Amino acid sequence: MDLKAILMGVGFALAWASAFTTTRMIVLAAPPLTALVIRFALSALVAIPLARAMGESWRLGRAEWRTVVIFGMCQNALYLGLNWVAMQHVEASAAAIIASMMPLLVALLGWLVLGERLRPMAVAGLVAGILGVGLIMGVRLRHGLDIPGLVLCLIGVVALTLATLAARGAGGSRNMMMIVGLQMAVGALALLLPAAAMEWSRPVHWSPGLVGAFLYTVLVPGIGATWLWFLLVNRVGAVRAATFHFLSPIFGVVIAAVLLGERFGAADVLGAAVVAAGILMVQLARLPAGGPAQPSKSRAHAIDGRD
Repeated sequence: MDLKAILMGVGFALAWASAFTTTRMIVLAAPPLTALVIRFALSALVAIPLARAMGESWRLGRAEWRTVVIFGMCQNALYLGLNWVAMQHVEASAAAIIASMMPLLVALLGWLVLGERLRPMAVAGLVAGILGVGLIMGVRLRHGLDIPGLVLCLIGVVALTLATLAARGAGGSRNMMMIVGLQMAVGALALLLPAAAMEWSRPVHWSPGLVGAFLYTVLVPGIGATWLWFLLVNRVGAVRAATFHFLSPIFGVVIAAVLLGERFGAADVLGAAVVAAGILMVQLARLPAGGPAQPSKSRAHAIDGRD
């Protein structure tokens, strides 16, 4: 893996992890589902014309539409919807740690449900990751972590895991940016009625910080990180690209501590390091036994591993 690929991977992990801090800023000032509908709609309005400018088509095949629906509903409506609601009461760092479990859960369910073989390193990584999450959550619970919010985050990451497993065979599309834009539109439509029913009369506390956080969330984690992910997958392949997820729990805790002043105790440092090590072990165990990384021939070889 060359220096450019490493910088791209670190940039993707940093952008993805930063989304939890900006989300926390948004949901403390605005109704979460309404804000999420607006975010999805804006992202779709940017991504779809961009895809057309890149020569992509919205005449998708059956497998591509399946990916649009699965990710639009499970990743956008369920995973992000539940997380944004939960983060009214759950700290950004805690939500980031829970979400970082996704690669671990993909490996675990792939083993239990799909009968995929796990190397000893992957098993050790799963154990380490679970122990690290348990350490952080145990300390947070003693300091008043909101249990209903925690449950919503857990349900959300399971939904994202199932979507990732279901869409594993969808790689190789030449319309990946179009798929991203359309799944954003699906998420907006899916959450439109719940947002209207649950948040119709809730006020928005406008401020420069809210506007800045919202624009950042749309442009950087929403569109920028997605595009960076596709470039990285095209360069090194989906499995090697997903290895950079090990940085997410570390970045998520540090960014929340710096920008929001969230707790950053010894248990958080140790737990985030253990979770990161577990994710790295699981992802390294998935790499081919030998041979150089072969970049994908399409703009994005696979969706597996993207959050």
